[in-house]
Amino acid sequence: MKHSIKRQMTVVFSGLIIFILVMMFLVYSKCLETYYIMHKERDLLEVHKTVGTALAQGNKEDERAWKVMERTNISMLVLQDNQVIFSPRGDQEQLVSQLRGYVFNQNQDEGELLKSTDNYEIRKIRDPVAGIDYLEMWGTYSKGAIFILRSPLDSIWESTALANKLLVYVGIAALVLGGILVSLFARKITEPITQLASLSRRMSELDFDARYTGDSDARYTGGGEDEIGTLGNNFNIMSERLEKTVSELKRANNELMKDIEKKEKMEDMRNEFLGNVSHELKTPIALIQGYAEGLKEGVSDDPESREFYCDVIMDEASKMNLMVKNLLTLNQLEFGNDEVIFERFDVSKLIQGVIQSCEILIQQADAKIDFIGESPVYVWADEFKTEQVIRNYLTNAIHHVDNERRIEVRVLSKDDIVRVTVFNSGHPIPQEDLAKLWDKFYKVDKAHTREYGGNGIGLSIVKAIMESFHQKYGVRNFDNGVEFWFELDGKSALHEEQNAIK
Repeated sequence: MKHSIKRQMTVVFSGLIIFILVMMFLVYSKCLETYYIMHKERDLLEVHKTVGTALAQGNKEDERAWKVMERTNISMLVLQDNQVIFSPRGDQEQLVSQLRGYVFNQNQDEGELLKSTDNYEIRKIRDPVAGIDYLEMWGTYSKGAIFILRSPLDSIWESTALANKLLVYVGIAALVLGGILVSLFARKITEPITQLASLSRRMSELDFDARYTGDSDARYTGGGEDEIGTLGNNFNIMSERLEKTVSELKRANNELMKDIEKKEKMEDMRNEFLGNVSHELKTPIALIQGYAEGLKEGVSDDPESREFYCDVIMDEASKMNLMVKNLLTLNQLEFGNDEVIFERFDVSKLIQGVIQSCEILIQQADAKIDFIGESPVYVWADEFKTEQVIRNYLTNAIHHVDNERRIEVRVLSKDDIVRVTVFNSGHPIPQEDLAKLWDKFYKVDKAHTREYGGNGIGLSIVKAIMESFHQKYGVRNFDNGVEFWFELDGKSALHEEQNAIK
C-alpha cells in the first residue's frame, strides 16, 4: 500500500516526538534563564527577609540566615554607620565597593534593572574582569542600615549547555526507541486491519474460506477483546452466513433451473406427443371415416363388401384403442405415476405363459419359436411390467422374423444376474437406427410397421419399465438376425431360495 496506516502512524508519531524534543530544546534555551533568574530573585528576597528579621532582633550571627545563604550560594553585606555589621567570610571588600557604588550612584547604569521598589533594587550585571554574570540586590533596612546581596549566574549557562547537550542525546535515543516502538505498535494495530482488508477483498470475490485470525499463527476463535477483534469476529460470522446464503441461493437457482428444464422438456414432450399422436391417428381415422361413409351411402350392396368395410373399421378402431392404451401406460411410466411392486417370481414360467398366449400370432407369421432355459429361475421385479417387456419383445420378433423364420427365447443366469434374450432371424437393423429404437413413435420400416399395426411405442415402454427397475437392456445385431435383451436381479431370490432349502 502506497499510504498504509502503519506508515502514516509511524510518520505521525515520529514527527510528534521530534516536535516535542524541539519544543523542549527551545524551552531550555529561551526560558531556562528567565526561570532561573526568577528563582534566584526569590532566594535573594528570602535571604533579605531572614537577615532583616535577625538584625531587628539584634542577632547578627543568625545561623538560619547563614544556612540559607550557603544553600542558595548568595553573598551578603550589611553596613550601618559605615560599619560592617553583617558580612560573608570572604569577598567583603568587593561587596563594600559595589555597595558604595550603588549608594553614590556609580553603578546605576550598569547591568539590567530587573525589579525596583522603595526599599531595594535587583539588577543583573556582568563582571568584565572575571567574565561572570551576577544577580545583585541592594537597598536599605530600618535604622539607616544598607545591604547588598550577590549571587553568581555563571552556573545557569553551564547548566543550560549541559541540559541542551543531554537533551540532544536523549532526543536521539528517544527518537530511535520511539520510532521502533511506534513501528511495532503500528504493526500490532495495522496487521489485523490489513488482514480485514484482505478478508473483505476475498469475500467480495466470494472466497468464503477466508477467515479473520487476529493472529498470523493461530485461528481466530472469536475471543478478541478489542474493537478490531470484535470486527474480525463479525466478519467471520458474516462470511459464514454469506456462504450459507449463497449456497442456498445456488441450490434454489439449481432447483429453479431444473424446474425450468423439466417444464421445457414437458412442453417439448407434449408438442412431440401431440404431433406424433395426430400423425398416428390420422390414417386410421381417415380409413374409418371413409369406410363408414361408404357404408352410409351404399357404395356396395354386396354383403361381403359391407362385411369387409366393417372389418376394416373394427381393425382400425382396435389399433387406435391399442395405441391409446400404450400411450397411457408410457405416460404413467415416464412421469413416475405407476408404482413398481417388487416380488419374487419364476421368470421362466412367465415367459412360457407369454409364448403360449402369442401362439396364434406365431402361427400366422409361420414362425418357429424355441425356449431355452432352466425352470424355475427366480427373480425380483414387478411381474406385471416384466410380462409387458417380454410381450413387447416377442411381438416385435414375430412381426420382423424372416429368412429361417426362427425365434429363440433364452434365460441365462450368471453372477446373480438373470438375462432374458429374444432373437429373431431376419435382416439386421441399420447401425444408425439402433440408438433411436427406444424413442417414441420411431419406426425403422414405416410401411412394414403400418402393415402389422405397430405404432413405435412398444420399445419406449420397455425402456421406461427397465429404467424404473434400474436394470440394463439393449439390442444386438447378428449376421442372421436381431437380439433384444434385458436383465433382472436374481441375487436376493437365489439367497432366499437357498435359505428355504436349508
